[in-house]
Amino acid sequence: MSKPIVAIVGRPNVGKSTLFNVLAGEMISIVKDFPGVTRDRIYADVDWLNHQFTMIDTGGIEPDSKDLILSHMRTQAEIAIETADVIIFLVDVRQGLVDTDFKVANMLRKSHKPVVLVVNKVDSFEKFMPDVYEFYNLGMGDPIPVSSASRLGIGDMLDEVVKHFPEDADDQEEDERPRVAIIGKPNVGKSSIINRLLGENRVIVSDIAGTTRDAIDTAVTYKDKEYVFIDTAGLRRKSKVKEDLERYSIIRTVAAVERADVVLVVIDAAEGVTEQDAKIAGIAHQRGKGVIIIVNKWDAVEKDDKTIYKYTNEIRDILSFMPYAEILFISALTGQRFTKMFDVIEMVIENQALRVNTGVLNEILTEAVALQQPPSDKGKRLKIYYMTQVSVKPPTFVVFVNSKELMHFSYLRYIENKVRESFGFKGTSLRFIVRERKEKE
Repeated sequence: MSKPIVAIVGRPNVGKSTLFNVLAGEMISIVKDFPGVTRDRIYADVDWLNHQFTMIDTGGIEPDSKDLILSHMRTQAEIAIETADVIIFLVDVRQGLVDTDFKVANMLRKSHKPVVLVVNKVDSFEKFMPDVYEFYNLGMGDPIPVSSASRLGIGDMLDEVVKHFPEDADDQEEDERPRVAIIGKPNVGKSSIINRLLGENRVIVSDIAGTTRDAIDTAVTYKDKEYVFIDTAGLRRKSKVKEDLERYSIIRTVAAVERADVVLVVIDAAEGVTEQDAKIAGIAHQRGKGVIIIVNKWDAVEKDDKTIYKYTNEIRDILSFMPYAEILFISALTGQRFTKMFDVIEMVIENQALRVNTGVLNEILTEAVALQQPPSDKGKRLKIYYMTQVSVKPPTFVVFVNSKELMHFSYLRYIENKVRESFGFKGTSLRFIVRERKEKE
């Protein structure tokens, strides 16, 4: 099941960033005192009671601003509203109800999404309650008073938000088809890949960055098996601000990755691998998905016998945090290695769901420890009691030790490599959870 997506929406300066940071549990926004300064990190994972969701912060909406930055922020907010399962509509008790709030409310009503109306900056419930009631005029239901700065009322707000999460819908559970997200920077050829898969120009592609229409799920059958491809190209208005375009596409990317089993990270062979590619690939890595690096437009590269090695090394270097990712060189234009792509997708899906018997795991562990002594500190040595696999997608292991402190990242990586040597697990990240157990008396 993919996590629900919650978007925080409202006009500029009502405190969206502060609320976002409180929920994300870290100060990751730069809050400046004029409209339109929102920061780089626009999404975060939040846990509340037994719910997990992804939260998106949208910058401010000025519904009919002519100002370029503000109208871009509006576009971004529209994309967030369209991708969200639930919307937090934030207003400001100190500024009271303003005309823009009504315009935002109308925009939200049209989306037919569940909306939780939240009144921010209510530092004292006694003092501000009469002002909070004023927001009933928006016709968006009961206003919930909070103060992001003093962390008041946040729990009540989250209780209301999670009420609107879709019940684990049965139809989603029954859809066993593998879901493959195609992500990457604008213009690396994501839509061309989908078109080649479909053998028809269903997605309209042209050579201008930001011309693809809305994101569509596409069913593709290969060898009698059906796959669902999730295209993140998405509805991008022509944008004059390139960074902006990249930020909107991040919202889409997060939403698509969330729903996928396997993620194809598409890189332009002519351009080579860039930091922006690494940022995008990081989203899939963080969420523990199966990952295949697709180097597209391979037909356009001048090659000799060393080219593939050179490219592979460069990708491994820049995407060094995901050494497990498979790499495939293709051309959407000529269809080169397209059938191979399905073989690799199948292999990654199998590895994501692979379960390893505890007995076998511990044999590997014993051997690993014998080959390389666990680290020690001030005369105390790390003891590893045993290891067991607790879940799949991604394969997740719990390692029981005498002291978490002594389990260095590098030793955990060494154990991971030993597990991979035995079982491959190609194309999928592995999660390791270290738990402490007191030594038996």
